Amino acid sequence: MAYPTQLGFQDAASPVMEELLHFHDHALMIVFLISTLVLYIIVAMVSTKLTNKFVLDSQEVEIVWTILPAIILILIALPSLRILYLMDEINDPHLTIKAVGHQWYWSYEYTDYENLGFDAYMVPTQDLDPGQFRLLETDHRMVIPMESPIRILVSAEDVLHSWAVPALGIKMDAVPGRLNQTAFIASRSGLFYGQCSEICGANHSFMPIVVEAVPLEHFENWSWLMLEDA
Repeated sequence: MAYPTQLGFQDAASPVMEELLHFHDHALMIVFLISTLVLYIIVAMVSTKLTNKFVLDSQEVEIVWTILPAIILILIALPSLRILYLMDEINDPHLTIKAVGHQWYWSYEYTDYENLGFDAYMVPTQDLDPGQFRLLETDHRMVIPMESPIRILVSAEDVLHSWAVPALGIKMDAVPGRLNQTAFIASRSGLFYGQCSEICGANHSFMPIVVEAVPLEHFENWSWLMLEDA
């Protein structure tokens, strides 16, 4: 969960998000070193009147400043491609959930069950319980078992939406007439909040996402209760 004045990312709740955080730190360190070098060169050029004639026309210098950026780009590209393929991996999911975006709420369908689905609307401010978050709480949470591969099928009924949960490292566009899929593993139990990340109309800010990761036995109990109520 993000907090006021936070500068970094939310704490990772999935292996893919942990990889994204590591890659962010890796790329940021490279940017910091390049910025420091450029700043040093600018200060040195401005503050000194000495000129080295071997630097004005030097093939060795040109070779270095051509090869060095290529090496840096490779150091950034290889980890990035690795994570890109990891995010596309969907291996034997234990549970498949279909999330459909509407104006302006989400509906969820647990496709492995015969009749398990519900709509998730934002809880109005006047109905919030103590400790709940304004504009982020829903009347129904998407409950999943922790430490299990989950596949999410994302679509929309009316306009473009985007199903995004930062702590899980997920952002998938919901396109009418198209079924996109992604997968994740919740590495710990807890509540993970997200919002629609595609401008979808007047109430775009009022269709939050709440994912509740629980142990498997708790998920089984919850699913039986939901099926009995249905």
